[in-house]
Amino acid sequence: MLRAIIEEILLFVLPFCLFAAYLVVRRRNPFDVEHWSRHAFWLAVAGLLLAIGVLTYTGFIAPRSQGAYEPPHMENGVLVPGRFK
Repeated sequence: MLRAIIEEILLFVLPFCLFAAYLVVRRRNPFDVEHWSRHAFWLAVAGLLLAIGVLTYTGFIAPRSQGAYEPPHMENGVLVPGRFK
């Protein structure tokens, strides 16, 4: 679960990192607020759309299991691991 949250945070931050790299390539100071003030809203929108798009895409292509989940249980004193039936 933590991996999924970290992936979505990284997807949201990706446009900001790309814009900072663009500023460095253009030989501008990426820490100057002047460069970020006009673009921050659109970078946030791009990050949200990217994260939502990847979540939607993953939801459509994720492998689905066929059957019900049987949780771990004890049989004759032996622990049987959980599985899909």
